[in-house]
Amino acid sequence: MRFSLINPRWDFDRSIYFGCREPHLPLELGYSRVLLERAGHEAQIVDAHLNDLTLEQIRASVSEFDSDFAVVTTAPSYLFWRCAPPELRVPRQVMNVLHDLPCKLVGVGPHGSTTPTAALRKLGADVVVIGECEEILPKLADDWSATASICYRSESGVRVQGDPHASNMNELPDVHWDSKTIARHSHHHHRFDASPVGPGAEIETSRGCPYHCTFCAKDNFRNAFRRRPIETVARELDGLVAAGIEYVYFIDEIFLAYRPVLEMIDARRIKFGIQTRIDLWTHEMIDLLGKAGCVSIEAGVESITPAGRDLLQKKCKLSTSEITERLLYARKRVPFVQANLLDCQADEPEEVEAWRQSLQEHGVWANKPVPLFPYPGSPDYTQRWGRPDDNAWERAHEFYLNQFDEFSDIQEQRPAPLVQLEAR
Repeated sequence: MRFSLINPRWDFDRSIYFGCREPHLPLELGYSRVLLERAGHEAQIVDAHLNDLTLEQIRASVSEFDSDFAVVTTAPSYLFWRCAPPELRVPRQVMNVLHDLPCKLVGVGPHGSTTPTAALRKLGADVVVIGECEEILPKLADDWSATASICYRSESGVRVQGDPHASNMNELPDVHWDSKTIARHSHHHHRFDASPVGPGAEIETSRGCPYHCTFCAKDNFRNAFRRRPIETVARELDGLVAAGIEYVYFIDEIFLAYRPVLEMIDARRIKFGIQTRIDLWTHEMIDLLGKAGCVSIEAGVESITPAGRDLLQKKCKLSTSEITERLLYARKRVPFVQANLLDCQADEPEEVEAWRQSLQEHGVWANKPVPLFPYPGSPDYTQRWGRPDDNAWERAHEFYLNQFDEFSDIQEQRPAPLVQLEAR
């Protein structure tokens, strides 16, 4: 069988999307291609976002490859599965131009993982994968009725089979990208210490998170914490270095203070960035982090008060003063440190602003608190409305727009309602 793995050319006009707009390596498609080829299939990645492909060019690529399956992701890379655009407008446009081709249309991503029947209907797909997709895609070449973690159209109607799939990180391969792809990947995600000289890339050392903060949409995908074998990560990193990358961003939901990983990275003398919780790092491990080449830390603080952090179920053992000290210590060893704040509506705005200004005077950036979007699949959503149903994304989106008048710095000041976005 022949699979086309498609990352759409993303357009975030009037979306509430919180993530970075630049192209990133579609890691889920990279893993999938290797596993498909190991299973005896042929696979190509059609990265329309990186290569600025039109819908017609995507269609031509799928057609010329004589594809049996066209797989479309509903989030711009694994890095943003937890904060995906709520609307399915862009992936649906891709599926629409492929409908007359003789191939099965497959949706993968957070939408199908959390609200599979709604995603199947909106996309017009033949099947969507529930959960992480790499190990499921090769099974689609066989009998779907015997395949778990999918939702599909059958002669008897729509069928939902199994729970969200969690990939076995011991079995996932190291991914190697061709030199042309790497050369085009000029973006250095969340890097502010220097302008790029060579290409950047993304990679993961682990998947999932051992914490269950209320705002995090990970219950149905990338949930359970799992490490990749360090030997696999080392081979993948060596391949990126050989391809000429200057900087990598580790997309781990929470990059933990794990000495063997830091020592492995240190031996390769590259620059890198991470997202983590600063309260999990000792001074000794921060020293090693800086020595290993870290130039960017995105630290989830979320609230400046114990009450706010408890409300978000952060389970943070440090006081605010201790968190502040740890951030300032990290800044002496890492060129850019950011403290992420969310608008949990439990902190006094004046106190938040004073804390932000104090940090910034010492070189640590703290953003204005970002309004919380109750993503379907997050504990916040479930606490408000119960398990997500087919109207979950519309419900959360309408609540968000009615709740807030100001939004994050990278959003439109007035995002459009979801029904309007998906009608375009």
